[in-house]
Amino acid sequence: MDLLVLSLLVRWILGWLLCAKLPRLPAAELDPQAPSLSVLIPARNEETSLPHLLRALQQQTLKPLEVIVIDDHSSDGTAACARAAGVQVLQPPPLPPGWCGKTWALDHGSRRSGGELLVFLDADTEPGPQFLQRIVGVQQRLGGLVSVQPFHRTEKPYEQLSLLFNLVGLMAVPLGQQAGVAFGPAMATSRSDYERVGGHGAVANKVVEDWFLAHLYERASLPVSAYIGEGQIAYRMYPGGLRDLVVGFDKNFAIAAGEVRWPRMLAVLLWLSGLFWIAWALPASLLGWPLVGNPDPLFNLLIYAAYAMQLLLLSRQVGRFSWINLVFPLPVLFFLMVFLLAIFNLERGSVSWKGRQFPTR
Repeated sequence: MDLLVLSLLVRWILGWLLCAKLPRLPAAELDPQAPSLSVLIPARNEETSLPHLLRALQQQTLKPLEVIVIDDHSSDGTAACARAAGVQVLQPPPLPPGWCGKTWALDHGSRRSGGELLVFLDADTEPGPQFLQRIVGVQQRLGGLVSVQPFHRTEKPYEQLSLLFNLVGLMAVPLGQQAGVAFGPAMATSRSDYERVGGHGAVANKVVEDWFLAHLYERASLPVSAYIGEGQIAYRMYPGGLRDLVVGFDKNFAIAAGEVRWPRMLAVLLWLSGLFWIAWALPASLLGWPLVGNPDPLFNLLIYAAYAMQLLLLSRQVGRFSWINLVFPLPVLFFLMVFLLAIFNLERGSVSWKGRQFPTR
């Protein structure tokens, strides 16, 4: 077999292996003596997204003791729409030095809440009717910290560009019971475990607080389990436009990449290298551009089709991506652009998000 073909085949197979275990949040029976539940929602300028979440919470099969929206000094109608929905609204004191807005909001909210169990939900999440029942049931069975990565619901064409970020983000980490990784949009824990590790105060200055909170649970010998949210919880990331999409992924990418364990990172990079190569090779072979490898357009078309099919099948588990899989050089270019921007922000030491500067080191 030609060395190039063998190399691409190995990389293509790695893609399947990396996504071989993407477990969904399982059903779990609740303890008959289920403890009281507080749902905590940090929100900064979320008047568009928040009503969807609050309506979804009213339809839950498991009714929480309380739903608390912590208004992180919004400049829009976030607090008003939360009050109109009949939930409790808190506003923390001004953000002190050494804290990020989300960690400060959740630390304040957790102190003011009364539930024995805590569920943290981002304001842009959209849980199905059984979501609270499932995540609480799993947390009661497994203990520690349980989190779910929501299914990415896309509406506008620019949102399709996030394909690789959604897929690579799940390829790069183990999932399931005791995975050791947490997803901030939807997390559940007992109050006793949360206080044992120091809560959000222990990760006060972390932009990707979920990753570092998971580390604290592991150090305390508490299990950390993670699942995908297909069929149970979704979100629409960055509906505010392409700029928000770029800055949002840059913010997370610049910090989270350093937390991935190197064997998985190597496997992901090998898979990406095959994807990047064929994204260039097919147009290069058709247009006579410089090309390392086989210049036969038919050969490159077959490789391209194999990767497009793989992306189409794998991405169905993580988000609503359609036509972008067939023209994947577009999200490849977008991914590389944000990657370079993330490196720049790592060197610069900060990134801007929602009117605030956050450290990247």
